[in-house]
Amino acid sequence: MHELTEDVRERLASAAVWFVATTCPDGSPHVSPMWVGLDGDSPWFNTSVGRVKERNLRHDPRVCLSHHADPFDRVQINGRVARFVEGPEAERDMDRLAQKYLGTPFEWLLPGERRVTVVIEPLRVRHVVGVEPFRPR
Repeated sequence: MHELTEDVRERLASAAVWFVATTCPDGSPHVSPMWVGLDGDSPWFNTSVGRVKERNLRHDPRVCLSHHADPFDRVQINGRVARFVEGPEAERDMDRLAQKYLGTPFEWLLPGERRVTVVIEPLRVRHVVGVEPFRPR
């Protein structure tokens, strides 16, 4: 597991939208804007059981989280799923995210919908400020 720096922790703790990239079974990418939480050094997000990103991650646990404050200040976290959390705990997690981002509990659960929290183990973290240096071959 890669330890997160304080500046990356602050960004994950803020109500900033992150992009979550997963890999579809055919190898193509799938990217979704998501609310993200942080517990210790583990970023996490919550989705519905059966959504594309959840299905992709059960098939291939590699994931990338990306955020930019502007084009010259960006963070990329490459990792893998550490665990999936379902049931009442996942529903509480969705409430935690809604409180963080909207200041209200999550009120949009559809009939029959089940939530799942996806906890990420960071393997590589990059915070680039300015123009990324060109690496000669």
